[in-house]
Amino acid sequence: MRSLREEIERGVQRALVEVVGPEGAGIDPLVRPTQEPRFGDYQSNVALGLAKKLGRKPRDVAESLIGALGLDEVVEPPEIAGPGFINFRVRPEHLSRRLREIQADPRLGFPAAHPPQRIAIDFSSPNLAKEMHIGTLRTTVIGDTLARLFEFLGHDVLRLNHVGDWGTQFGMLLQYVRETHPEVLERPDEFHVADLQEFYRAAKSRFDEDRAFADTSRRAVVELQSGDPAARRIWEAFCHESLRHAHEIYERLDVKLVDRGESFYNPMLADVVRDLAEKGMAVEDQGAMCVFLDGWVGREGEPVPLIIRKSGGGYMYATTDLAGVRHRIGEEKADRLIYVTDVRQAQHFQMVFQTARKAGWVPEHVSLEHVGYGMILGEDRRPFKTRSGETVRLKNVLDEAEERARAIVEAKNPELPAAEKAEIASAVGIGAVKYADLSHNPSSDYVFDWETTLAFDGNAAPYMLNTYVRVRSIGRKAGIDFEALPADVPILVEHDTEIALAKELLQFPWVIRQITEELKPNLLTDYLYGLSRAFSAFYDRERGVRVIDAPSEELRMSRLRLCDLTARVLKLGLGILGIRVLEQM
Repeated sequence: MRSLREEIERGVQRALVEVVGPEGAGIDPLVRPTQEPRFGDYQSNVALGLAKKLGRKPRDVAESLIGALGLDEVVEPPEIAGPGFINFRVRPEHLSRRLREIQADPRLGFPAAHPPQRIAIDFSSPNLAKEMHIGTLRTTVIGDTLARLFEFLGHDVLRLNHVGDWGTQFGMLLQYVRETHPEVLERPDEFHVADLQEFYRAAKSRFDEDRAFADTSRRAVVELQSGDPAARRIWEAFCHESLRHAHEIYERLDVKLVDRGESFYNPMLADVVRDLAEKGMAVEDQGAMCVFLDGWVGREGEPVPLIIRKSGGGYMYATTDLAGVRHRIGEEKADRLIYVTDVRQAQHFQMVFQTARKAGWVPEHVSLEHVGYGMILGEDRRPFKTRSGETVRLKNVLDEAEERARAIVEAKNPELPAAEKAEIASAVGIGAVKYADLSHNPSSDYVFDWETTLAFDGNAAPYMLNTYVRVRSIGRKAGIDFEALPADVPILVEHDTEIALAKELLQFPWVIRQITEELKPNLLTDYLYGLSRAFSAFYDRERGVRVIDAPSEELRMSRLRLCDLTARVLKLGLGILGIRVLEQM
């Protein structure tokens, strides 16, 4: 489904070919939303740039373009403003036509992608030695949102959880498991740790204070890396237990992932180094194998290396990530690779991507993209910590979100059954935490505070959920089953608030397209907030229109259909964000 903006862009593009010739097809039509609604809905200043090239006055070029648009059924006669700006105002009858086109479509006019792409999204990726903390919220919900979006569009999405399960800390943990849980060797399936964080802290304390334990732990690393069966058995049990903790969180967040640890790529690392060395890209420098790429220099102008093997023979994160690129493209046939990690890893991934392309591992049609996210800050604008200075556990944040949401439900609807209160508290609390994160630009830091997160006004999940509930309640009050409304119900768009709501609804495809390109979920939260506000104005007794008691049955059914479309777009949009809607709150 094309957005209104895209329809106008196509018209301007046709006009450019007519006025300029075939090369006009490559000129950006420069269609943008107007800043002032009184000037129309969209504006193009393409005539200003063309005027000098064509040796004509900008207004004359604008006149020629208008004459070749072919948009008579879409927009009112365009107006020329200032030196040559072209202003477009969409016809209300065209809004009605477009809304009628989508009202009978369960996918709201979005066709499935053809052909679908294979898209690998690397997100969440916690270290298995500890419980998930607040810092893993961003990668988890951003990655899940992108996966849901591409899945909805019909692409084949591989949701990869690149967990940290292969490092020096595992020697310490292996030895600690041996000493505190010797039964693991005989009954690995019975290994359970109630508090993973405390387990890690105890092992680390022992490692720091007991030299003999530290030495034994280092030998355990060698045993593991050399494939010792007993060490491997303990390691597998510990990884399984760590993932059990992680998947309790994923289940609450309704996030699906394929776990694939760093260890999966371990057999591929030597070949990565060998191939880069044979291509002349990897060279030895102070005993380490390094790749030096054009354009990467330090403050003093010295070349910055991408180290792929340490002088002692150990491999690096870069080696594993390079192996991952090769495998995801070569074996899993991915067309698009997306990595959702801390923004501070941007340089690392730029260098990995550049190395992989230079090595010839990445076909031209395959895109490699990094989505960097900022930090979650406390009210002091420092990284979010507990009062004791410890990292906040994600489980505790979700628990508190549900508790606070339940208190709000108790205050608003104390008569509801306990089970229903619990369901609402879960949907609102978890949804609010997700939405609060997703409503910020991924690359920016943001301050987390409960008042904003759980607000029933403003750009927050409770407001969106409440808008959906409000729309659904209109149907119940009107005695209408929205799902049973005839597909051919005419939609009349006449009142200012009807026109504004229709334009918001038809803006949805543009927003979805932008997110697929820019990978910014906050574009969707901003859109849903604007849609909710437009609906609020539409249904407002003073500013808007009468719906249930509309002056005619034709208007009543039309406005109920606008309500239904609003609810469907809200449900779809919130669903892409991983937020479950409710029928009542």
